[in-house]
Amino acid sequence: MAITKIKPIRGTVNKALAYILDPQKTDDQLYVSSYGCAASDAAAKEFEWTRSLAVQQGMQMPKVIARHLIQSFAVDEVSPEQAHEIGKQFADEWLKGKYEYVIATHIDKGHCHNHIIFNAVNYVDFHAYRSNKKTYREMRHLSDEICAEHGLSVIPPSQGKGMDYKEYTEAKRGTSWKQKLKQTIDRCVITSKDYDEFLKLMQDAGYEIKTGKYISFRAEGQERFTRAKTIGDNYTEDRIKERIQGRNARRRQMQNGRKNISLISDIQNRIKQIDSKGFEHSMKIKILKEAARTLNYLTENELLQYADLEKKVEDIHSSYERTGADLKVVEAQLRKVQPLIKNISTYQKLKPVYDAYSKTKNKPSFRAAHEAELVVFEAAKSTLLAMQDGEKLPSMKSLQAEQQRLLEEQQRLYDERARLKKEAKVIDTMKANVDDFLSPTLSQEHEKAKSSELE
Repeated sequence: MAITKIKPIRGTVNKALAYILDPQKTDDQLYVSSYGCAASDAAAKEFEWTRSLAVQQGMQMPKVIARHLIQSFAVDEVSPEQAHEIGKQFADEWLKGKYEYVIATHIDKGHCHNHIIFNAVNYVDFHAYRSNKKTYREMRHLSDEICAEHGLSVIPPSQGKGMDYKEYTEAKRGTSWKQKLKQTIDRCVITSKDYDEFLKLMQDAGYEIKTGKYISFRAEGQERFTRAKTIGDNYTEDRIKERIQGRNARRRQMQNGRKNISLISDIQNRIKQIDSKGFEHSMKIKILKEAARTLNYLTENELLQYADLEKKVEDIHSSYERTGADLKVVEAQLRKVQPLIKNISTYQKLKPVYDAYSKTKNKPSFRAAHEAELVVFEAAKSTLLAMQDGEKLPSMKSLQAEQQRLLEEQQRLYDERARLKKEAKVIDTMKANVDDFLSPTLSQEHEKAKSSELE
């Protein structure tokens, strides 16, 4: 689990960088990285250079000159190396390879936490970063997704209501072993065919198992075993077996009972039943309208069998995930091309200043007058030499053409992903409607609810 915060920097970037790059906090800067700039004091001047280029492009500069993003992990949940890698992935995916940033992972406290300082203006099209409630929610959601991808816990949407992230974390501390055990058991119960497979999956998840009167589990690094019954009545050995057996029985019943359902005729029959029952008029109208919408969708898409509907659902969700994976590949390529363009352009623009500095006799005076330009030039030169790695760099023309191609592909994938997301939402609704309409207990539940209202 990671807590995310973002703060504006309105004063000086140098002070913020000095704090996050403190060798005592980063194991002598072992856990420091950067993107699009040098991971040093030069980063502040590179940020400033990008903002000056934005002004030359006619952009209006915000009062905020940089952003400070903090990503804190639960105690003992990640190693410093893992925290740093997760932080880089988070920064790369969130900032889309457009903003210079420096990341430092601090290990001086009881928990690992990342500090990410990025420019308030991006170096690709010089637009300013917009920070609001919507972008914060999206940022936090991305952080949760990446944490889940790495096997870390996340705050469930239904929990923590009325509490902020910090309060939720404080409430959770001291019970992290039990919380992780609970989540792992839930996950393994869902995927297990029987109790033996459940035990194997728990072992694969890194748990040592002790059987006896009460089943107990111990995670790697945990001192004592945790009795499963202590985390809730739903986690005793007998209850776990019942959950696995009941889930498999329901799954088989659903699969066998619905595979061969003829959707159109069965839903039409269900509509007749609803129309003939004593439903309240407003509820009846609502249900029949939704049934008609579902029938139209199924007919237009030739989804005549329940198995066809299931396959369509699976295909759309698979396409959505595949498009997301393709998008990540394109954005990874952009993160290689765009810094090259930036540094070559910077090198070319500031080369005359450096040449004049090389020829002048009064170098200290010249450097004092052109400190920022020389620092930025030297950083660009150093970065290009590292990127070159003994090979000739591509031309600016070819890089710009590649960037344009990648940007067009990125936009195409954005549009495709948005379309698939909308399709997935519609077909998920249609499938939920079908499951609801074909439920044999629909009318019984309605009558029960109606009776309760009368009592």
